[in-house]
Formats: sequence, structure tokens, C-alpha cells
Amino acid sequence: MERRYFEQKKGRVEIIPMIDIMLFLLVFFIMITLQMIPDKGLSLQLPRSSQAQQLPRPHYTINIDRDGSVDVKGHHYDLDDLQKMLAGDGNPAKTQITIAADKGVPFQDFVHVMDRCQKAGVSDIGIAAKASG
Repeated sequence: MERRYFEQKKGRVEIIPMIDIMLFLLVFFIMITLQMIPDKGLSLQLPRSSQAQQLPRPHYTINIDRDGSVDVKGHHYDLDDLQKMLAGDGNPAKTQITIAADKGVPFQDFVHVMDRCQKAGVSDIGIAAKASG
């Protein structure tokens, strides 16, 4: 009876764990890349403020142009549709909004947009301004 302590085994390359790791890395890089893409917006003349601070990245940036038109991520909305869109966004209480209004926009248009955001249930609203330096 002979015992073989040092039997030769062929080496195997396990391909399934490599595929899992590659898919994980692909998803990771896609998620990071999507977060690096800036939102498109309108060219607005923002008002200046000496107290302007950097805000966390909002879920939506609402642009109000001089003519009172409202744009969100390249889509035009009237006030009713804006309210419906924000209310249908899962949990509006956790939705972060930044309102960017041109400095020539009447204050009443700005108030109408803020009012619709609050009616939709959004409570985290920031106001875009340029830091006066």
C-alpha cells in the first residue's frame, strides 16, 4: 500500500468569481460617472449675496427665466405640472430643491414656484446666488 502525499493536481482558473468582480466594478464606475455629470441649466444672471454658501447637490434645480418660464433638467413645466412632478417623486419630504431665478425675474414668479414646491411636500429648498467677492 503506497501513499502519495504529493499528488500532482492541475491548476484551475475560476472564471465565475472574476465575472462577478468585473460586473461589480462596471456598475461602480457607471454610478460614479453618472454623479460626475453636471446638470444642464439655463444661462441665468443670478443675484449676488455676501452670505452665499455651497449647498449639497440637489435632486432638482428649478430654473426660472426672465419671461417666467420654469425649466427642470431641460424640460419646460407650468406650475401645475411642476407640482405634480415633485409630488410624484417618491418621498417629496426628502427631495432637495435649488431654485435658480434670473435676477430680472419678478419676485412674485419666484414665490409662485416656492409655493408649488411646498404644496408638493418639498421642505428642503435652496436659493441659488453668486457669491459676491
